Amino acid sequence: MPTPPDPSVLYPEVAACGSLAAALRAEADGCLVAVPVTSPDFAPLCQAAVETLLPHRRPLAISAWSHERRWSIRGEEPFQSVPLIDGTTDDLAQVAKAARAWHDGAPLETIRQVAPFVHLTGRFEVPDNDPARLTQSEWQGMRLEAAELEYAWQETYHNLIETAHAEPALRALYPFTSHWALRFSTTTRPGLTIAGPCLSANSDGTYGVGTGFISQDLGQFATAQEAVAVAVRQLPTGLGPTMRGG
Repeated sequence: MPTPPDPSVLYPEVAACGSLAAALRAEADGCLVAVPVTSPDFAPLCQAAVETLLPHRRPLAISAWSHERRWSIRGEEPFQSVPLIDGTTDDLAQVAKAARAWHDGAPLETIRQVAPFVHLTGRFEVPDNDPARLTQSEWQGMRLEAAELEYAWQETYHNLIETAHAEPALRALYPFTSHWALRFSTTTRPGLTIAGPCLSANSDGTYGVGTGFISQDLGQFATAQEAVAVAVRQLPTGLGPTMRGG
């Protein structure tokens, strides 16, 4: 990969302001005057954070791309450190609008209306960190992510997520994924407690079930329904409601 250009070359107006925080204020047409916006000393032209009035939101993180003129945002909730919103744009004024709405505590859908580049991850806000609601939020985010994927076996993976979600015994557990594998926990992030088998969506359109990570030692199946049925039968008995992790 070629060496990225100096940030001052990609972002001359940011360099002229001295920091991304200052450039955001300049682009905001006054809407960030009273809003705390900072850039770190180690990367003043490339990073910024915008504070929020809501305790169940982290400061909005803004970062500049290194090889292309573009900015990314990420708005997380603090308990699990998972994103509620993200997005990329080449319009810094749009970033400023999203930042002000995030700071003011605007609903997530309103933030997207204010700044259309904003992408909603599907998760919803759970101010009290109720584990049942956090579990519902994570399932909602996972289902949206699976529906939006554009990989070759997206349909296989999407079918797996939807079929697992339709099964009450699995839907009650906290889901998490890695490498097209779906696993379950009896606790939410940040402290997961694995329960039950691992389900995987394979590149050939089949589905695997295993006792370990993508082991498929419990079988490989032609349909998601078959794989999920096996997974349910392998769940430990006596699983209670999902608990708060960490």
